[in-house]
Amino acid sequence: MRVWRFVVYLLLPYALGNLIWRGLRYPAYWHRWPERFGYVAPLRGQSTLWVHAVSVGEVRSAAPLVSALVERYPAHRVVVTTMTPTGSEQVKDLFGDRVSHCYVPYDFPDAVRRFLDRVLPEVAVIAETEFWPNIFAECGRRRIPLLLVNGRVSQASLRGYLRVPKIARAMLANADLLCAQTRVDAQRLRNLGVPEELIHVTGNLKFDVELPAQLLDEARALRGHWGADRPVWIAASTHPGEERKVLDAFAELKRQYPMLLLVLVPRHPERFRAVTRLCRQRGYAVALRSRTPGGLPPGTEVLVGDTMGELQRLYAAADVAYIGGSLVPHGGQNLLEACAVHVPVVFGPHMFHFEEISAMALERGAARQVHDVQGLVAALALYFEQPDLRCAAGKAAHTLVAENRGALVRTLALVDSALRALGSTPRSAPRPASDALTVRPRD
Repeated sequence: MRVWRFVVYLLLPYALGNLIWRGLRYPAYWHRWPERFGYVAPLRGQSTLWVHAVSVGEVRSAAPLVSALVERYPAHRVVVTTMTPTGSEQVKDLFGDRVSHCYVPYDFPDAVRRFLDRVLPEVAVIAETEFWPNIFAECGRRRIPLLLVNGRVSQASLRGYLRVPKIARAMLANADLLCAQTRVDAQRLRNLGVPEELIHVTGNLKFDVELPAQLLDEARALRGHWGADRPVWIAASTHPGEERKVLDAFAELKRQYPMLLLVLVPRHPERFRAVTRLCRQRGYAVALRSRTPGGLPPGTEVLVGDTMGELQRLYAAADVAYIGGSLVPHGGQNLLEACAVHVPVVFGPHMFHFEEISAMALERGAARQVHDVQGLVAALALYFEQPDLRCAAGKAAHTLVAENRGALVRTLALVDSALRALGSTPRSAPRPASDALTVRPRD
């Protein structure tokens, strides 16, 4: 850990350079820099629960847990931290002033201490794979219970941690609880040296995300604006290099389906302009979602999703969804948002961040996996040609989500157990967890 404390300060120029570079394409990265070094508004006079979710996807998956904590612990202030501006915007959209938000500090010892001095959390709840050695160590030093929820560890991540086993073990030794999404994730945590009694397989919180009541009605209205009779394909959360492959597939599909509409949603907002420019360079008539909330201009072939917080609405208005990050070696993105709204999914060979979920979707007939552009064209054409197959796959997708709910109840029971050990009692008790959680006392 001493080595990491030294190395992390050497990374300061990179961190600042990254903020500047990203800010050139997405100016929100230039704002609120002090928060990234622990200079947050002090929270005093009220007990605090801290939840960290790095960006949009993690915020959305943690949203049911955050909402439950707000409701069940009204005497506490819930602080949600993110790393990205888009995550910050998602927190504000979902929770408004029901929670406090700031950026998580960079993992510099001074910044971490400054942040914890000002926030004074009773408990730290870290979502998914956000492992920070200095944050974890400082929580351990202060006896702040550290709860890792909705945890996933890909094979690639495991290999990375095993290259620095001492740092990985020292870091995870500070955790009081690790809620793994799957048995595979649990085994990988054991391989990193986490004691068996700290690991609980609770399932994936992404299955428990609730749909807004009006979402499907809004999606039907949107589809009516686009053209109820034209086929619609959404390529969502795409990464650099992937949009070219998507547009290659689109060019071939257009020969069979001249009225086909492609809804193209880049993963990162700083890439909206570049992707729009690429589509126009390919000769397509392009519209921006931010400028066309209703009907599309005549002749529109590609709609670039350059808005935040409405991906699931766009999924629900489409016939088929391609899941980005999978035709390039990124590891895929969350496919459950599409599945939840009865939309079949197609993804490429690189789904290593979502191994078990993608395997479940394939087994249920809710998804198809392809290996290249030609495979993508064939899979999409099959769904367009056979509406009954598309409908059955969409139903299977929805059933997959519905039958795998329950992670929220299991996770919340364990978090309640940790808070009870500190003397905080929830407003109402959930069903008990399968195992009791013992939390070390604070100094």
